[in-house]
Amino acid sequence: MKRWYVLQVYAGYEEAIKKDILRRIQEENLGDQFGDILIPSAKLRQMFATEEEQNEQLFPGYILIEVAISNETMRLVLSNPRVIRFLGGTQPVPLSKKEIDRIISQMKGEVQVAVTEKIDFVIGSEVEIQDGPFAGFIGIVDKVDKENEKLTVMVSIFGRMTPVELGFNQVKR
Repeated sequence: MKRWYVLQVYAGYEEAIKKDILRRIQEENLGDQFGDILIPSAKLRQMFATEEEQNEQLFPGYILIEVAISNETMRLVLSNPRVIRFLGGTQPVPLSKKEIDRIISQMKGEVQVAVTEKIDFVIGSEVEIQDGPFAGFIGIVDKVDKENEKLTVMVSIFGRMTPVELGFNQVKR
């Protein structure tokens, strides 16, 4: 019986892996063992300076695959060098009907996905600290680490400028 499973793959290679699996299904005549292969993505509307719609993956690094699990089908899928594993290990765990329905409705746009607003901090700009031991202080942005969402803010403590490392969510522009 075909059920939905989650396949963990190298992020950024989802489309290539899907095409490879579909090609190999045809080559080995296993079409009756497989159903759909989905890369969960949805159109997300972001409102910044301009309103734009982007097709963005909901779960980067994961593919949903409908398959009747057997040694043969697992070998076909797992032999791709960019496939890491089925979630659940040696005994893959299928998704429940409720889970797959929710993901498919997100893909169709029936469920809204919250997109966090990306805030650009500029070195030299003034920020107010909202959280932590320095809450209420005003500081000047000294360094911005976008990858880790961290800031180094220079704060005047007892008349001296002192560097304080904070998360993006701890400050307000």
